[in-house]
Amino acid sequence: MSLKSFAAGIYAKWTRRQINRWANNPIETQQKVFKNLTTKAKDTAFGKDHNFKNIQTPKDFAKQVPIRDYEQLKPYVDRVVDGEKDILWPGLPLYFAKTSGTTSGAKYIPLTKDSMPTHIQAARNAILSYIAETGNTAFVDGKMIFLQGSPELSETNGIKTGRLSGIVAHFVPSYLQKNRLPSWEVNCIDDWETKVNAIVKETIHQDMTVISGIPSWVQTYFEKLKDASGKPIGDLFKNLELFIYGGLNYEPYRPKFEKLIGRKISSIELYPASEGFFAFQNEQNDKGMLLQLNSGMFYEFIKSEEFFEDNPKVYSLDEVEINQNYVLIISTNAGLWRYNIGDTIQFTSLKPYKIIVSGRIKHFISAFGEHVIGSEVENAMKIACQQHQCSINEFTVAPQVNPDKGLPYHEWWIEFDQPPKDLNQFTETIDQSLIEQNSYYKDLREGKMLRAIVIRSLPAESFNAYMKSIGKLGGQNKIPRLSDNRKIAEQLSKLLKS
Repeated sequence: MSLKSFAAGIYAKWTRRQINRWANNPIETQQKVFKNLTTKAKDTAFGKDHNFKNIQTPKDFAKQVPIRDYEQLKPYVDRVVDGEKDILWPGLPLYFAKTSGTTSGAKYIPLTKDSMPTHIQAARNAILSYIAETGNTAFVDGKMIFLQGSPELSETNGIKTGRLSGIVAHFVPSYLQKNRLPSWEVNCIDDWETKVNAIVKETIHQDMTVISGIPSWVQTYFEKLKDASGKPIGDLFKNLELFIYGGLNYEPYRPKFEKLIGRKISSIELYPASEGFFAFQNEQNDKGMLLQLNSGMFYEFIKSEEFFEDNPKVYSLDEVEINQNYVLIISTNAGLWRYNIGDTIQFTSLKPYKIIVSGRIKHFISAFGEHVIGSEVENAMKIACQQHQCSINEFTVAPQVNPDKGLPYHEWWIEFDQPPKDLNQFTETIDQSLIEQNSYYKDLREGKMLRAIVIRSLPAESFNAYMKSIGKLGGQNKIPRLSDNRKIAEQLSKLLKS
């Protein structure tokens, strides 16, 4: 055992004790966070506009501050982008995390001297929690690869600006720099395909022990490695122990990963976003992720089915229920106030508070009132792949409201890696799983308002071709699992015909 791995074991146990202190006192922890946020921001422009100095309780807060998304908060953000101080949070941000927006174009999410450390600490604590639970420390001596955006940053009125993953690359601690791949030069390559090929050349002869990234893009990296070496990934990297991921549900990809690797490896799910690092998996046998209650973020929740009502009820942490779908509302030490990030979550545990990401409030299908969400289609795909011993590269789902004949249906666009022997049985399994999970879908199917799902099988590289066509190939970009419109389906249809 090296000195580094020995020290990691000791540090991991200490960190777990610190985490347990706030995790076992969740309400008190959140009250302290709330008080600190409103006190520190009372003299900002936003704080003055919303009378923060007279806010004493979350109920006062809710009366004074409306729930907003980025477009609604944008007038304040624009002032920060223009270089004004003390607008959303004291002073100026350290960075802007630039993300692609929808109606408002590019989004500039502020990262402050108070919020930036919480991103780094949560990522670190996820790995340390794994070490504390398993006792495995040998992997810290091997090479670690992080598939991420370029660390090259631009400037916006003197504030460094880039992708969150690129910004975080500047905070890799010195004791990990020698272990970290790809190199700085390779990481700065913009073109995704060129970058992956360079990463393959740089890592193929290394002792890789940890790999991190979005599952779909790590899968591409593994496939290129296997093609280049002629070996399973597990033979190429004999000490590969851990896969760290976020951004997409790993389960639809797990069979393909295990096939590519040639064995099972441990995994840790993270829930990071530009707006905050919200949760991480802290136990290997529990799919729930520990909600970060002590990271400068105050949480509120709205039931998904009530979200689009006038004045929906807002639930506090001590009011939430297990297995209920909630829209996540955050207030942060980066100056995001009662901010709707667009994600939906479900609690899997209340002691401690653990969550899973169930989808996006804008990514659902309810063309017929069925309210099908991301976690339901992902679970249906997982069940079908397991039962029919097949694997996929990618998929997305869209409604077909006006078919040429017959009843409308949900259209599943799937790029198979290993197709099922019987596509009809595979289709039936998915449809039945949706019926069992979603009562609205069940009623529509039994009431002859919808027919069974229809699967369109796509050739290899179809989704990569689609992402390339819209300029979003690689990095942290990902395909929406489902949409309430046919924009993606129409583009995939063109690719299928070409």
